[in-house]
Amino acid sequence: MNTIDPILSQLDEAYDRRSWHGTNLRGSIRRVTAAHAAWRPARGRHNIQEIVVHCAYWKYAVRRRFTGEPRASFPLRGSNWFPRPRVDEKAWRDDIGLLNDAHRRLRLVIADLSVRQLERTPRGSSVSNRALLSGIIAHDVYHAGQIQLLKRLRTSRGPR
Repeated sequence: MNTIDPILSQLDEAYDRRSWHGTNLRGSIRRVTAAHAAWRPARGRHNIQEIVVHCAYWKYAVRRRFTGEPRASFPLRGSNWFPRPRVDEKAWRDDIGLLNDAHRRLRLVIADLSVRQLERTPRGSSVSNRALLSGIIAHDVYHAGQIQLLKRLRTSRGPR
């Protein structure tokens, strides 16, 4: 086992592999319909669909740090949080596809990292590459829990 293998294992557990901590990010959106993904607990609060795209964006941003891809190469315009005006199954499936693709592409980049790259802190950053990868793993777990909470809130309040 090399130094990258445990990181890939944790990344997978946080995203789509069986884990000790419960539902991972991909599992949290399983069987969520477009209507459920678009539901908001209150005005100004994020919905599941926006969280999914937010997670895709940050996987892209982390990947970009390693690949040097230009800014604004994410498929959607903007950064961090993206309003999702369409509430239909196709748009929802497209956003899930965006998340899956962002995860797959990040995973490929991480698999090719050397130990030297892992331990490096890029110029202008106070965060090492290892810490950044730890953070994106925690980001998936955090938002998986947030989505689980939103699903329960919607069920307890009834559809709006």
